[in-house]
Amino acid sequence: MDAMPVTFSQEMSAWSAQIQDAIEQYEQSMTKIQQLAIGGTAVGTGINADPHLSEKCCKHMNNLTGMEFKPANNSFQAISSQDAALILSSSNKTLAVALTKISNDLRWMNSGPLGGLGEITLPALQPGSSIMPGKVNPVIPESVCMVAGKVIGNDLTITHAAQSGNFQLNVMLPLVAHSLSESLSLLSNACLSLADKAIKDFEVNQDNIESMLSRNPILATALNATIGYETGAQIVKKAYQEKRSIIEVATEMTDLDSKTLAELLDPVKLTRNQ
Repeated sequence: MDAMPVTFSQEMSAWSAQIQDAIEQYEQSMTKIQQLAIGGTAVGTGINADPHLSEKCCKHMNNLTGMEFKPANNSFQAISSQDAALILSSSNKTLAVALTKISNDLRWMNSGPLGGLGEITLPALQPGSSIMPGKVNPVIPESVCMVAGKVIGNDLTITHAAQSGNFQLNVMLPLVAHSLSESLSLLSNACLSLADKAIKDFEVNQDNIESMLSRNPILATALNATIGYETGAQIVKKAYQEKRSIIEVATEMTDLDSKTLAELLDPVKLTRNQ
């Protein structure tokens, strides 16, 4: 069902906030993934290893990578569990879910041109349908949704692998590493594609949006405080049945002049609770 209007900047601010939350979750997961079990040797006791091996290795790796690796707080736990990998995988899933939401919003807004919303036009990246001439599919949002499905599946795979440790041994580390690496690579490419080939250059269909707004009965919500709910509902019903604009019908059914109605029903003001 239709609800109150929002601006494109408001909609995109929601996308931005979702991505920022995902970034913050990644940053938190890094504090765990950078704790290494190295130096714990076979079972966490550090048998046959230099007592300072873990510190020396972490320092050397930090110099090479610019990362902040450090010895795990508990080498027995670090060897026997894959909690850090699981936390990172959860961050992947969070981002995948956010990208799916954004992609689906884009697909809905791009739907049409006549049988859908038609609020935006995404860049055409392919000739079109092999069956229907001129039909252009939202291939980037669609591909991002497929990536998200794969990442969510990989998260379940990593969950299964992480719970398969027995005492101080987990033989499924190759599966964890492969799934994490694949998900990170897929998400990285998906983010770039969605930003550069979909969001960056989509066009807003201003005329279509204004036409839909002017005829949308939901605008009468703004009149509740002035004319009351019941009268507003009657205006909505009449406008919808007769396929006329709210302002036109409200002019006939209330004592408000067209200028006052135009101010009350201004969609921009409705997005600011004015």
